Amino acid sequence: MRRLKKIILFSVIGLVLIIFTILGIEAIFQRHTQDMIYKDISNVPPAKTVIILGASVHADGKLSPILKDRVDTAIKLYRNNKVQNFLVTGDHRSDDYNEVAAMVGYLEENGINRNLIISDHAGLDTYDSMYRAGKLFGVKNAIVVTQQFHLPRTLFIASKLGLEYMGLAADQRAYQTEYRLKQREKLANIKALWEILLKKKPSTLNARLISKDHN
Repeated sequence: MRRLKKIILFSVIGLVLIIFTILGIEAIFQRHTQDMIYKDISNVPPAKTVIILGASVHADGKLSPILKDRVDTAIKLYRNNKVQNFLVTGDHRSDDYNEVAAMVGYLEENGINRNLIISDHAGLDTYDSMYRAGKLFGVKNAIVVTQQFHLPRTLFIASKLGLEYMGLAADQRAYQTEYRLKQREKLANIKALWEILLKKKPSTLNARLISKDHN
């Protein structure tokens, strides 16, 4: 019985420590990036490039609500003369799934000249997208558009990579998967911190994956 009580006690202590660690990392990211995040497009300082982070695309090639809001927000930045060009970065690890082509197609459908769009088909996660944007594409100053819950991790990574990025929240509606994504974000923060501490280089540092457009 005593052994069981000790096991339960240590398990509870361990769980509490894990929870405090997760919440502590989240608080650090939020505090570090709070002055980099904007909700009102009129307050965002101009930058040369807007970076659109990929998200899920439906089987028919249509953008998910989360991704559509990101791209629409980027278009608004351009039309308000806040940015000059676009870097779209997302997952295209297989021939039958291409977030980047879907985003490029949507931008063109909304009047954006193809010459203004840079494509990164190897932005497999947030860290890779930020690393490649700075190291491979040479984007040192940019506005990143993604949802509010995603911006602290994104901008914390960017700042630790020496990139002067700002963020504009792309939230334009309530999302069905928002609660699940927010919980996932807490765990993703741990992964991001680990990658930063290790000074990780993406496995996708491959010129073949730069500006490769498949429709």
